[in-house]
Amino acid sequence: MKISRSLISALALIALASPSVLIRAEEAHSFRAAHGQFQLDGKPFRIIAGEMHYARIPRAYWRDRLRLAKAMGLNTVTTYIFWNEHEQTPGVYDFSGQRDVAEFVREAQQEGLYVNLRPGPYACAEWEFGGYPAWLLKDPTTVVRGSDPKFLEPARRWLLRLGKELAPLQYGNGGPIITVQVENEYGSFGDDHAYMQQIHQDLVDAGFNKAQLYTADGADVLTKGALPDLPAGINFGPGESKKEFEKLKKFRSEGPYINSEYWVGWFDHWGDVHHTTDAKQQADELFWTLSQGHSISLYMFHGGTSFGWMNGANWDKNSYQPDVTSYDYDSPLDESGRPTLKYTLFREAIAKATGVTPPPVPTVAPAIAIPATALTQSASLWQNLPKPVASPKPLTMEDLDQAYGYILYRTTVAAAAKGDLVLDQLHDYAVVYANGQPIGSLDRRLGQNTLAVDLAAGTKLDILVENSGRINFTTELRGERKGITKQVTLAGKPLAGWEIFPLPMASPEKLSYAAAACTGACFYRGSLEVNEPGDSFLDTSAFTKGFVWVNGHPLGRIWSIGPQKALYLPGPWLHKGQNEVIVFDIDSVPGRALEGRTKPMLDGKVH
Repeated sequence: MKISRSLISALALIALASPSVLIRAEEAHSFRAAHGQFQLDGKPFRIIAGEMHYARIPRAYWRDRLRLAKAMGLNTVTTYIFWNEHEQTPGVYDFSGQRDVAEFVREAQQEGLYVNLRPGPYACAEWEFGGYPAWLLKDPTTVVRGSDPKFLEPARRWLLRLGKELAPLQYGNGGPIITVQVENEYGSFGDDHAYMQQIHQDLVDAGFNKAQLYTADGADVLTKGALPDLPAGINFGPGESKKEFEKLKKFRSEGPYINSEYWVGWFDHWGDVHHTTDAKQQADELFWTLSQGHSISLYMFHGGTSFGWMNGANWDKNSYQPDVTSYDYDSPLDESGRPTLKYTLFREAIAKATGVTPPPVPTVAPAIAIPATALTQSASLWQNLPKPVASPKPLTMEDLDQAYGYILYRTTVAAAAKGDLVLDQLHDYAVVYANGQPIGSLDRRLGQNTLAVDLAAGTKLDILVENSGRINFTTELRGERKGITKQVTLAGKPLAGWEIFPLPMASPEKLSYAAAACTGACFYRGSLEVNEPGDSFLDTSAFTKGFVWVNGHPLGRIWSIGPQKALYLPGPWLHKGQNEVIVFDIDSVPGRALEGRTKPMLDGKVH
């Protein structure tokens, strides 16, 4: 049958006017698991991914790090989403600036990379509270990471809001997101399958249905964490590839097979050694995995830094183990984004296994030294206390809508007492003062909560408590309220009549500084002289325990017990000339100085 040109034109106009006859963009692309393999637009695809977290990398460096990922031979980047970064107050969301994760995803696509998204809502990641916002614990009866409606409702609300940011960037919608993880390693936590199904449904309702959803667990707990209708990834460390993949094959005979976390390094705790691993052994195992046709995601490709108060903590053998600020992780890219020997060996292994020559490795500007500077201006914590909250008993940070920092408890001892001062359920580190003078410290890491004292009637008792980082792993995280979480007793009797001072330390630059010397719990301020901005490593070994800010950016925690003795200072956070630096130290003395070094100091002597 012959059709006139005018009829063809008319049909074309109808097609343009009617969405029902259009081929939508999301129908043009698909990523899914089928026939025992991952398929990209119907063709077999092997994920060669590396993890890097947008919140642990200065935004100005996102693209640099992504280019280095591409140059190592990766085709995908993996990232967690940290809920507590985006909803710090219930119902108030922030996706701007450093938190603009959609921009991170777009930049990955622009650099020729796909994205494996891990929205949780639980992350782990040695991140504060596993990525949960602290306000979830304001009601102490809330059971997080389970089927408690008081948890599920805000979690669903959050995932639906996140979908507005990221669902349009799935591969089926023309974006780079090819995989989306449901929860995270739940098999190592519990076996509430109804909870896992609910999180799965929340993600679907949030619009995450144009990429491949999957779960990730240790191979020995797949029955607890996996979902029957989704691919199952497995997480493990070096030397375990062959046996762990065999376990996955027994669990899911068809596939696809993915090592969803291959632990290329490990994280560090305060008071413990810095961890390093065997790069050659890992490169050989990476080559083996790819040679089998399996997919893999390296954890971490680039660890970065847990800036601010965002370090997490482990709970192992009834021991609290807070993490250091650095998340270097002995990764192919070090904390400051510089390629290591591991990067070179991994790059060679990937090229050998795939037969693809990666792009040239971009150059990274060298780190700079910053001359030592004395911190000559000071502000005493005691002279800058906020208005207190009166309470008959100690309140936690969460009770006072405080997430991070310090909290001060003050009372007056009514009658002379000699005996044990007990801080029941101390979370996490406390310095005790009598009439303004320190009389001892207590450290949750060491199982300490009792101090022998002899106090006269009328003694002003102050207890300064640091939140050292909420536990991010195991069911112990459900009780991670901070401060003094139960009561204080003196010689067996509860103390009452408290003044409580929240100390989130959000804006130390607004304090009143003077040239007068300060000792004890003090803020010290000075200037770093920079000729040309560049990355540096701020040597904090002269200080005791506290926190550092540079030009208003919260760098992170310091603690003389090691192993970390310097904080990574990103070049984009500096400018030519004078740069303001503030150090809070619970044991300050005049005359201490800071300087910027060209190398990190991650393996200092441990006390």
